[in-house]
Amino acid sequence: MKGGAISPYHTMPGKKRWSWLVIAVLGLVLLSMLVPLAFLLGLHNGFYSGAHTGFTEQRGSASSRNDATLDSPLIKGGLSTPVNGLLRNLGPTLPKDVGRNPVKEAENKTTGFAVPIQVSKPPPNKHNVGVGSSAEGTNTIQVVGESEKTCELKFGSYCLWRQQHREKMKDFIVKKMKDQLYVARAYYPSIAKLPELDQLSQEMKQTIQEFEHIFSDSTSDTDLPPQVETKLQKMETIITKAKSAAVDCNNVDKKLRQLVDLTEDEADFHMKQGAFLYQLAVQTTPKSLHCLSMRLTVEYFKTSPVDVDADVSESLLNPDLHHYVMFSNNVLASSVVINSTVMHAKASRKLVFHVLTDKQSFFSMKMWFFTNTYKDATIQVLNIEDLNLLEGQTPSHSSMRQELRVSFLSTSESRTEYISTFSHWHYALPKIFPTLKKIIVLDDDIVVQRDLSALWNLDMKEKVIGAVHFCAVKFGAIKKYLGKENYDGNSCAWKSGLNIIDLVRWRERDVTRMFQDLVQKHLTETTLGATMLTFQDLLVALDDTWVLSGLGHNYGITNEAINKAAVLHFNGNMKPWLELGIPNYKIHWRKFLDPDNHFLTDCNVNP
Repeated sequence: MKGGAISPYHTMPGKKRWSWLVIAVLGLVLLSMLVPLAFLLGLHNGFYSGAHTGFTEQRGSASSRNDATLDSPLIKGGLSTPVNGLLRNLGPTLPKDVGRNPVKEAENKTTGFAVPIQVSKPPPNKHNVGVGSSAEGTNTIQVVGESEKTCELKFGSYCLWRQQHREKMKDFIVKKMKDQLYVARAYYPSIAKLPELDQLSQEMKQTIQEFEHIFSDSTSDTDLPPQVETKLQKMETIITKAKSAAVDCNNVDKKLRQLVDLTEDEADFHMKQGAFLYQLAVQTTPKSLHCLSMRLTVEYFKTSPVDVDADVSESLLNPDLHHYVMFSNNVLASSVVINSTVMHAKASRKLVFHVLTDKQSFFSMKMWFFTNTYKDATIQVLNIEDLNLLEGQTPSHSSMRQELRVSFLSTSESRTEYISTFSHWHYALPKIFPTLKKIIVLDDDIVVQRDLSALWNLDMKEKVIGAVHFCAVKFGAIKKYLGKENYDGNSCAWKSGLNIIDLVRWRERDVTRMFQDLVQKHLTETTLGATMLTFQDLLVALDDTWVLSGLGHNYGITNEAINKAAVLHFNGNMKPWLELGIPNYKIHWRKFLDPDNHFLTDCNVNP
C-alpha cells in the first residue's frame, strides 16, 4: 500500500467538483429558459407585460417595497403637466356613442379585459360605389374604417338593421367607469416599475380588477352593484396619484395606444361577427318554413298522385287568359303573391299562375296549391330542372332570381340599393310557354295591392319588356358588370318584381340568343350586366306608381307612399317572412296568410 497504491478516497474531491459543475450548468440552462418565459408572461414588475396588461383574480402578496404616500416627492412634482397634456391631446379614451351599439360589451379572452365596442374614424371624404351580391360580402369594394358611412358600403343592410335596433341604454356611469379604467390601465405599467410606489401599484391593480369584475356582469347603470359611487371615487383618487407621479410619458403613451389598438381590433372583430350572423339569419330558411316544406312533402306522398297532379290543361294553354309567371322555391311567399293578386283582381277566373320551382321544393309546392284554392284562379306548378332548358349549364349555376347590392359613399350621401334581376331561367320563358303571347313575371317577394288587368292593355310600342325604371342606380354605377359594350352611362337601371313581357317580340328579336352571347362574352355568373345590355333598347318604362321598392331594406318609406303603390316590392335582405323583416312593412304581407291553416299552425308559422 505504501508502495504507491492509490486510495479510493483520493478521487472524491474530483467527483464532487464535477457534480457541482453539472448542477451549475443545468441551473444555467433552466434559468435561461425561465427568464424569457417570465418576461413573456409579464411576471416581472408585478402583473405588467409590455404587450398586454392582464390581471388575474388572485390578490398580490405583501411586498417588501417601501410604501409611498402623498407626501412623497415622487407624487408632489414629477411629470404631471406633460402627462395631463398628453391625455388631453389623445382625447377621451372612449367615444361618446359607446354603449349604443347592440353588440354589448365583450370580454377580451386574451387579456381578461372587458373591451368596449368602438367605431373607428372614417377615411378621408371620397366617392365610392361598391357592387356586391346578395351575400353582401363578395364583389364589394372594401373600405378601411367602420363609420356609419363606410359601414353600409362594406356590410350593406346589416348596418341599417343595426341602427334601427340599437339599444338606448342608460349607461352614463358605466361609460365614466370605462374611461377611468382606460386611464388606469395606461398608467399601471409605469407605476408598477417604481418600487417607491408599491402601495399605489397594489391599490391600482386591485381597483382595476374590481372594475373588470363589475364589467363582466354589468352593461348598463341598472346592472351596477351598490356603492359603485364609492368605487368611482376611489379610482379617481388613484388616477390623481398616478398622474402626479414621476413616470415616463412615452410609456404611458405607448400603453394607451396599445389599448386603443386592441379596442379597435375587438370592434372590427365584433362588427364582422355581427354582420356574419346577420347574413346567416337572412339567408337561412327559418325553422318554421323548413317544417312547412317537409310536412307538405310528406303529405304529397300520402295523397294519390293522380289527384295532386291533375292540371286544367285547357286554361294553361289559352293565350286569351292572363298568365302570370313566378320563379320561387318559397311556398309561403308564392302563396302571398298569388293570394294578393287574386284578391284585388276584378275577374279571378281569367287568371292563370305558373309557379316554376326546383325539384327540392316541387312536391311541397304541388301539395300546397292542391289543398288551397284562390277563388277561380288556375295554378300550375312546374319543376323547372326537369325541363332541360339550359343547354350546357348545371341547375346549380342558375338560381330562381338574382339580387345584387349597390352601395354609394360620398361626402353628401351614404345609401344602399338592391337590384333584383332576371336569372338564366328567365331567358327560357319562350321555350317553356310556346303558345303564349304575353305574360307578366312576378317576383316572390312582392305584395299586390291593386288590380293588374290594366297592364294587359298596355301599349308596348313594339318593345319586348315593360318595367319600372330604377334611376337611383345608373349604368355608370354598375359599369363593372357592363364591360366595354356600348351603353349610355346616364341610363337608368330597372328591376324585376313586376314585368310584362311580349313573348312574340321576344322570339322575333331572339332575345335569348342575345343574352347568351353577352354572358359568354363577359364570362360571369351574375346576370345583371348581360340583362341590362340585352334590354337597353327593348324596354318600355312603366309608371312609377306601379311598383314601390325598398321594403326589404329601407326604413324610411312612408305609409302614404305604401298606400299609393300598386305593388310593394320587398327587395333587400329583410324579407317579410324572416324575423329580421321590418315590422312596419310586414303587416302588409302577413294579412294575405290564413292563420287557421293547419299546416301553418302545426309548424308554428304565425302570420
